[in-house]
Amino acid sequence: MTSGAEASREGWSRRRFIGALGGAAAVVAVPAPASAPADPESAPPTGSTTAPAPSAHRTGKAAGPHPLYLGTYTSVDGGGKGIGLAAYDAATGRITGTGTLTGVPDPSFLALHPDGRTLYAVDEQTAGAVTAVRLADRKVLGARSTGGAGPCHLSVHPSGRWLLSANYTSGSVAVHPIDTSGALGERTALAKHSTPQPGPGQDGPHAHQFVTSPDGGHVLAVDLGTDTVYTYRLDTAKGTLTEVSQAHTRAGAGPRSLTFHPGGRYAYLANEVDDTIAVCTYDPATGALSIGAPQPSGSTGSTTNYPAQILVTSNGAYAYLANRGDNTLAWYAVEADGARLRLLGTVPVSGDFPRQIAFSPDGTLLFTANQKSSTVSVFHVDATSGELQLAGTPFASPVAVCALPL
Repeated sequence: MTSGAEASREGWSRRRFIGALGGAAAVVAVPAPASAPADPESAPPTGSTTAPAPSAHRTGKAAGPHPLYLGTYTSVDGGGKGIGLAAYDAATGRITGTGTLTGVPDPSFLALHPDGRTLYAVDEQTAGAVTAVRLADRKVLGARSTGGAGPCHLSVHPSGRWLLSANYTSGSVAVHPIDTSGALGERTALAKHSTPQPGPGQDGPHAHQFVTSPDGGHVLAVDLGTDTVYTYRLDTAKGTLTEVSQAHTRAGAGPRSLTFHPGGRYAYLANEVDDTIAVCTYDPATGALSIGAPQPSGSTGSTTNYPAQILVTSNGAYAYLANRGDNTLAWYAVEADGARLRLLGTVPVSGDFPRQIAFSPDGTLLFTANQKSSTVSVFHVDATSGELQLAGTPFASPVAVCALPL
């Protein structure tokens, strides 16, 4: 029923299969660069965005190329050959492909170490793993087993010492130590979500996200299969996990992605299966999360919609939700110091199935990885009104499922 519900077809999870439908055939035609490197493995992804000249509201941004890393599936028709390498202009939003980092299978989600020197990728395969890449010379530092199948999300603890990953197919979360070089050590923790029982239509737990709370005191795992957000205390000396609380959505909501308000007392939960979002309250002292009533995703109802990810601006004023199926970004005003979301409208993503969204580090651009159209769209974010403006033609990238701008 959803891209997050687990089934199989020819060895694929349903999560991957639905998102990949039509991936190769739906690539938006964008002109290739005038000349290409002789080595096809190092050839840049085809195409680049074409953006209008900067208008007055965009002046003052730091121009010039900034790195952009792109996640994909390497094991599906029309997929990539590894982690896509690109650059974007911070003023115009223009993306230019620069090559591919091979040797990392199915790198469907990417994260950066806090010191900016190491990139981490999930290997979303049956024998799940996480891979570290040193960015200075793009050397793969090795991979470690996650102890489960289909890892789909990872994040780095703010201390920089621990990598957190979520095994979707197995419904478990893992912790790996990070050494001073950025390389990963052997897993120190693996927690499987055995209770409560799976929600309606689910065949088991399906961990979809594993993140650290803003205060750094707790780590939270979002599980689509059990309709639950689990809070753990991470022992930052040993890397072990102790469960301290559970927060439950209504049955069948299918929670996918949690994002905290910068104030640290509220968070926003995107529910994939029932097409809603919810405002949550968070208690830093105990780690307890309380999930509020479901709210509309902004989808029109004319097609089946699966909310993917919600982001909040660094000043806490606006939030954006990626809607797959409706193919829009819903735009919300954040009110009452984070306690309330008010839907302002939606903006087309100019692509199909926006799987993941990300802000540029300065918050002036928003990137959407559009899985079925194999494109990445870029939007200018108005700092005052929160309005979004498309920055030219979307960039062609094979089965784009993650965009990480640096």
